[in-house]
Amino acid sequence: MRAAARILAIMALPVLPHPARAEALRLATWDIGFHRDGPGLMLRDIEAGKDRQVAAAVAVLVRLHPDIVLLTGIDWDHEGRALDALRARLKSAGLDYGWSYAPRPNTGRASGIDLDGDGRTGGPGDAQGYGTFSGAKGMALLSRLPIEAGRARDYSAFLWADLPDGLIAGAGLSEAARKVQRLSSTGHWLVPVRMTSGEVLSILAFAATPPVFDGPEDRNGRRNHDETAFWLDLLDGRIPGAAPVTQPFAIMGEAALDAEDSEGRPEALQRLLADPRLSDPLPASPGGAEAADATHRGDPGLDTADYGDPPGNLRVDYVLPSSDLAVTGAGVVWPLSGDDLAADVRAASRHRLVWVDIVAP
Repeated sequence: MRAAARILAIMALPVLPHPARAEALRLATWDIGFHRDGPGLMLRDIEAGKDRQVAAAVAVLVRLHPDIVLLTGIDWDHEGRALDALRARLKSAGLDYGWSYAPRPNTGRASGIDLDGDGRTGGPGDAQGYGTFSGAKGMALLSRLPIEAGRARDYSAFLWADLPDGLIAGAGLSEAARKVQRLSSTGHWLVPVRMTSGEVLSILAFAATPPVFDGPEDRNGRRNHDETAFWLDLLDGRIPGAAPVTQPFAIMGEAALDAEDSEGRPEALQRLLADPRLSDPLPASPGGAEAADATHRGDPGLDTADYGDPPGNLRVDYVLPSSDLAVTGAGVVWPLSGDDLAADVRAASRHRLVWVDIVAP
């Protein structure tokens, strides 16, 4: 299907009811932009009820009504108070997420050594994932269906040096850093969700580091590549100590990379998008097409983030269902500039929510 025709076909889908089948689910991922300059400030803004960004994000989520959504770019706290406050706001607006999963991310987690090689310790670049405080720009999974947290697998402590065929060797890390540096800049999770049929859908969630903001050693570019490559190795059974991944599943989150138009190393992402065990529904939007960058090679309707120039608009957020799941619809919430939802979308985040409707086998 040509890009323009595909965009026209999906424009109205977000506001329609779910397909009338027993196991129809809407999966979504969104870098919601819920991060502030210090701990507790995001909670303050959610509870105050006056923050324009919070209100806009709630409006977008309620409009789309995803059954399972992975939120990236959201500050984490030890008691989960900010996430609970967001869930309460959503519930009062008619979207009730009874289950959540949000263990401590690697962002802002102290490593105890000089990871970035600047001669000092304790800075944001010395954390396992860049962050000015523990949990800055973390992630959270919300679900209307039961999350079996006791069976979830958190791979966030997996060492980068232990990734088969990883690219850490050229990243300019000291020997001490190589011994402690985790692969995940935010996290890698496998979270079982119990569907109404009683079967389990596994959500493979992550948020990678941007492949920029480094030097000629390309540390972030290498790490970004390997954070995506982790899923390929996990599916191939090459991660030490990890149990096999069984269908159905969906890989969801922020790869922080566009396979055609980003800086970075796109090889792992290109392999993931082409893997026959997965399907890429190519979620698109009319707003992305409207805001096309003339110099980009990729389909602008697929873009999921508005970064300004440079680098322009990019496709960096993904929902990739396993190939046994039937895809009945997909899209990116990037309306045309005159749409009634456009103001909320712009106010909420520079990223756009990506959704895929699936039917379990």
